[in-house]
Amino acid sequence: MKSCPKCQRVFPNDAGFCPVDGTSLAFTSMVPVAMSDDPRIGARLANRYELRRVVADGGMGRVYEGVDKQTDSRIAVKVLHEDVARDEIALERFKREYEISAKLPHDYIVKVLDFQKDIAAETWVLVMEFLEGEELRYILKREKTIPPERLIRMLSQAAIGLDAAHASQFIHRDLKPDNLFLCGTRDGDNVKILDFGSVKDKNTQAKKLTVLGTTIGSPYYMSPEQAQGLDTLDARADVFALAAVTYECVTGSVPFSGNNGPSILLSIMTKDPVPPSVKGKDAPVPPPPGLDDVLEVALAKNMNIRTKSVGELADAVGRAYGLEGDHLLWAKTSQQELAQKLAEARPRVMAGAPAALEAAADPFAAPPPAGGGAGAPMGMPMAPPVQQQRAAAMAMDQAFGAVREDQMGVAAGVPAGGRPGWLLPVIVGVAALVLGGGVALVVMMAR
Repeated sequence: MKSCPKCQRVFPNDAGFCPVDGTSLAFTSMVPVAMSDDPRIGARLANRYELRRVVADGGMGRVYEGVDKQTDSRIAVKVLHEDVARDEIALERFKREYEISAKLPHDYIVKVLDFQKDIAAETWVLVMEFLEGEELRYILKREKTIPPERLIRMLSQAAIGLDAAHASQFIHRDLKPDNLFLCGTRDGDNVKILDFGSVKDKNTQAKKLTVLGTTIGSPYYMSPEQAQGLDTLDARADVFALAAVTYECVTGSVPFSGNNGPSILLSIMTKDPVPPSVKGKDAPVPPPPGLDDVLEVALAKNMNIRTKSVGELADAVGRAYGLEGDHLLWAKTSQQELAQKLAEARPRVMAGAPAALEAAADPFAAPPPAGGGAGAPMGMPMAPPVQQQRAAAMAMDQAFGAVREDQMGVAAGVPAGGRPGWLLPVIVGVAALVLGGGVALVVMMAR
């Protein structure tokens, strides 16, 4: 490996100059470590990890850029703070993140290389691949929103990584802009998902580190079931979180807000966000109307009617912007090419009728006649799948909202708003009908 004598950054052997300050590079063995107030700079931990410079400070530890002398590779080393190192649960989470990393694909998920205690320094170190770029959080702080081509490429890549993790029964549980790291390339960003330390392992033999009812995650992006500490949460909790991140990327604001953690969670449980096309109307690139339906379903409070996978979410977002294809294609498409396709589709989608949504096949529709023509009976237009889900979500939320009101009234010893006694069973019956035969209701509402 080579190093910059001025800034101490580390580069591959074929690099010639530091892109940060233009200094000529030399092999790390020939570059003395610069003087620093941090006594760890220049030290070699676990007899192999040489620390070259401080990269960042966090609540769990300090992150350094360094060189693995055994593999001659560039690494990031997180040295845990003393109070964290004394916490057995925290140590177990770091250990589990290291162990789970070996079971995950790493195209779009950061690779954790080692976790061990340096006996001589009496400190714990977590070693990861070094990433060049910045967290989505810093980009949003600086730019407020990101353009759709950048968003769609990021979502598509995150979907590939997360769907693979979900297939192995690993739920991230802490998706947020801080844990989406964007590495710049000539074709655009390559996303790396960080921090699987809060992961929920739903495999049968998995060790449980969280007490039932404990809430884990970041409040602004937490699903309702996660906010309640339910043990039944699954991949749809990550769908909700990434939908909340998407909302923030296109509007500049989180979908649910509050003055503190409890008020944020209450907002998630009881309120609906302003549609993104309304909230983001003054953004540099206003969201298309079709995105309202997509995020409404992805942020549904009832997980049973929420978008089922991150891949489906990424597909729906791209099609709301008028793209053809799916996230597997968009993840590899350059941002420049995506921007061109989006610009061509924008007049159409901003008119409120995204072609990709209109052309989406209804999974419950009758097959088209042999000679072509409409597959639906005359006078019964088929609603796009997203609109079907949205209608079902609205009916479910209204039904369950009424049930909650009645339950709250009974608990307080007051009449339930003057409703007749037979209304509650009818509401529950309607909710069941929506679940079992929701499409019929959607077709009726589409008339």
